[in-house]
Amino acid sequence: MNWQWFHRLGSPKWFYEKTTPWLPWLGFSALILLTVGAVWGLGFAPADAKQGNSYRIIFIHVPASFIALAGYYIMAISGAIGLIWRMKLAYMTMKAAAPIGAVFTFVSLVTGAIWGKPTWGTWWEWDARITSMLVLFFLYLGVIALQQSFSSRDAADKTGAVLSLVGTVNIPIIYKSVDWWYSLHQPATLKIVGKSSIDASMAYPLLTMILAFYLFYAWLLLTQTRVEILDRERRSQWVKAILLKPKLQEAA
Repeated sequence: MNWQWFHRLGSPKWFYEKTTPWLPWLGFSALILLTVGAVWGLGFAPADAKQGNSYRIIFIHVPASFIALAGYYIMAISGAIGLIWRMKLAYMTMKAAAPIGAVFTFVSLVTGAIWGKPTWGTWWEWDARITSMLVLFFLYLGVIALQQSFSSRDAADKTGAVLSLVGTVNIPIIYKSVDWWYSLHQPATLKIVGKSSIDASMAYPLLTMILAFYLFYAWLLLTQTRVEILDRERRSQWVKAILLKPKLQEAA
């Protein structure tokens, strides 16, 4: 098996050059889908029979929760690749993924609280799903803190990767919390396997928003990883050439 493609991924220069044309397409696609999904879900989807219009926050809460969980896996896998194959690009991706994941987890917690007030009569409940999501938020913050607390970049990367991997045990707990423990949080209404309990008129705009959030996340992750590449590789000739290019164009 030819693993050349895999080792190319370890090259910051190769990654930076290959992802440059992706950014406009990802950003534009995410913007279009976010607009369509938001207008469709917030303006045209029918009101829920029990929750009325308060359920509409689902079009932000659910996609943000999906990204919070998937983003943690991306961060942890990047950390594992960095530890095993010592690919510095993997560590850059891990570092870039941490603050993005933390923001999406925070959005999930805040929108969940806003949704919980009219549904449960309280902003916060130490529910199994909510508590494990809060732990996820702290795990993201822990990786960010470790990146800032070491003077050695190598030590910061390795300890951040270890914490990321240890924290993956929390992800299945989040997924299965509503099944394992008594929970106020409703079970999943949108299912890949089995019949979904959400009506199609609500499911389609929700799926549109989920896809939009994934594209937006991909755009953010690529952008932040590229920024991290430029920062860590700033002494290399190819980065110097990129940074000098606008100045040379202005001079011309």
